[in-house]
Amino acid sequence: MGYIYETHLHTCEASKCGRAHGADYIDYMMGLGYSGIIVTDHFFNGNSAVPADLPWKERVDWYVSGYEAALKAAEGKDFKVFFGIEYNFECDEYLIYGVDKQWLYDNPDILSKTRHEVYDLVHASGGIMVQAHPYRERYYITKINLTPSICDGIEIYNAGNETYMNSLAYKYAEKLDLPTSSGSDIHFFYDGMKGGMMFENKLETIQDYVKAFMNREGTPIVLDEGKIRRVDEIEEFTVPSKEPNLEVVYHDNDRQI
Repeated sequence: MGYIYETHLHTCEASKCGRAHGADYIDYMMGLGYSGIIVTDHFFNGNSAVPADLPWKERVDWYVSGYEAALKAAEGKDFKVFFGIEYNFECDEYLIYGVDKQWLYDNPDILSKTRHEVYDLVHASGGIMVQAHPYRERYYITKINLTPSICDGIEIYNAGNETYMNSLAYKYAEKLDLPTSSGSDIHFFYDGMKGGMMFENKLETIQDYVKAFMNREGTPIVLDEGKIRRVDEIEEFTVPSKEPNLEVVYHDNDRQI
């Protein structure tokens, strides 16, 4: 047994698709056996609940409100709350870990940046970018966009994906030889399989997560009816049953190739 952290979580404060308040996640996730969560609300270029007509600082304050509510609710409890971002380009979305509210304050022009420019800004602050659900297919997605050169890791299990989408992500990460993650992509409380990253040691900060993840010290797991299973030991999540239905487009130097 180890310490399990939810790596992909949305609150209704900042994500338009969120249905649970940040503060309400604490007891719920503790009851499921998690040691902490990373709040990764949709940023302003995604399915954001933050009005676009506010001054930049007010938008950032609103954006982090779900995370801050969860952080406050966890005070005095043996449970960690970390900050993250889900950042969207052309329906290719990335989980950004290792930056903070001040970083957002300091980059009011970030929405005009290219994929590689954002990646460089994240790295300059000691953060990383992990592509979330890279092979996801939805009605609003017209093609699968992949940019290996801006990925520090790949989310290989996402509880909101169909199994073949997760297994395609697993093969993609295997091909690139990148660190891998698992997350629930949770928006509300539900019964069913959930994801997470398991570590031998407790994490105290988001920087601890970044370091451990990049050192490949975490194990992507699935929580299934109280049982902990390694993603890489589940055939349906590692062996694709079909090819993508959508066109797969690769990018390099911010150009389609």
